[in-house]
Order: sequence, then structure tokens, then C-alpha cells
Amino acid sequence: MKKNILSIVLLLITSITVAQKNQRIAYIDMEYILQNIPAYLEAQNSLDAKVEKWKTRLDKEARAIEVLKTDLSNEKAILTKELIEEREEDISIKQESLRRLESLYFGPNGDMYNLRKQLVKPVQDEVYNAVQTIASRKKYDFVFDKSSDLVMLYSNKKHDISDLVVQMINIDQKRQAKKDKIEAKKELLKGDNLSDEKKEIIAKREEIKKQKEADRLAKIKQIEEKRKQRLKERADKRKLLQEKREALRKAQEEAKKKEEEKKKEEEKTEENK
Repeated sequence: MKKNILSIVLLLITSITVAQKNQRIAYIDMEYILQNIPAYLEAQNSLDAKVEKWKTRLDKEARAIEVLKTDLSNEKAILTKELIEEREEDISIKQESLRRLESLYFGPNGDMYNLRKQLVKPVQDEVYNAVQTIASRKKYDFVFDKSSDLVMLYSNKKHDISDLVVQMINIDQKRQAKKDKIEAKKELLKGDNLSDEKKEIIAKREEIKKQKEADRLAKIKQIEEKRKQRLKERADKRKLLQEKREALRKAQEEAKKKEEEKKKEEEKTEENK
């Protein structure tokens, strides 16, 4: 009986080990991917600008309320009870209005949530779709996000498919741009039968597309320049640190050499005595 149980346990352990060996696992760094997608950076910049504008308005309203409180505190001694109550009520109304405005901007279903959903979510969905496509093609069983709450104590770089995701998204965007260009050409070929007004509309659309593409390429170039600048700054810092270490090492060696020379002089003086 014991032999049979032992055989079953060994069989289960073997099965689990084999199953684990056959599993293909990869991971991505979502932050890295999003920072390399110009559309996301553009959306994030628009969101940040709006948030800054909202915060400025809230701060202005809060400062105005503080001024009213200070004025009331300074003038309380010369005001009647009715005027004090009237001012306190006015302050209370403004505070409630500020709370409502803050909730409108930053509440669970506020403007910030809706704007983020409108601007950022489509890009995130594009990333998730790319991950699913890659996982399906490469037959991965699990794909983890390194930048999420998942604790990764160790991650081998060979399992990182972040660059592959960025490449796929860029390819999809280029393919879509090419398709749009072909469609635009088709529209232009049909232009002989269009009115001057429609031709003008098509021309304007084409111009807008070209401008968007130029902006996108400019952003990619800017990102690449920033990346090169960061690498240069890191290299300069490493070089400076190395120079400081080298200078410290030479100083220590010099100090040690002087100490030894001093010691020899003292020994020589002692011998002469």
C-alpha cells in the first residue's frame, strides 16, 4: 500500500516538473513600452496640461477662501453678529463649492478619469493587443508586467519582449499610415469627378495627415535624442566618478608614501642618536 502511494506521489511530482519545463514565460516593462510610443507621450502631455490647469484653479479658489477667513478673523471685533454669520455662511458655501469642483476634476468618475480613458486607454489597449498577438505567435503560457505590483526578484533579459511589443506597434502604425496614404491616392484619382469644394476638403485632409506624420517622426526623433542625452549624461557621470576614485586612490597612495618616508626619516634620526 505504501509502495503504491509513493509511486503515485513520484508520478505527480514528475508530471508537475515536466509541465513546468514545458511552460513558456515572458515579461514586459509597460513603463518602458509606453515611454517609447509617441502617441502615448502626446496623450500624457495633454492630460498633464489639463491636470495642471485644474490644480491651478483649485489653488486659486483655496487661497481666496483663506483670505476671506483671515479678513473675518481680523475684523470680527468690529462686526455685528449678523455680519459674522453672513460671512461664515459665505465661506462655508465657497468651501462646499471647492469640494464639489475638486470631486468634479479628480473624483472616481471625474474629468481626469474620463480624459485619461479618452486619451491614454486606446494606446494601452494597443499595447495589450500587441502582447496577446506576440504571446499567441510565440506560444507563451504567461506574460508578466515587470512594472506592475508583481514582485520579480529576478528576471532574465532574454525573456523580455518589451522591444518586440514596441516594434509590433510601430509596424502596425506604419502599415495603417501606408493604408491611409493609398486610400488618399485613390480619392485623389477619383478627384476628376469631384467638385472643387470636395477636392479642397480632400487636399486639406491630406495636408493634416502629412503634418501629423511629420509631428510623429519629430517626436520619435526627440525621444531618441533624449535617450542619447541620458546615456551621455550617465557616461559622463561614470567617467567623473571614475576620475574621482582615481584621484582619491592617488591621494591615498601619496599620503601613504609620505607617511612611509616620514617613518624612515624618524627611524634614521633615531639611529643617528
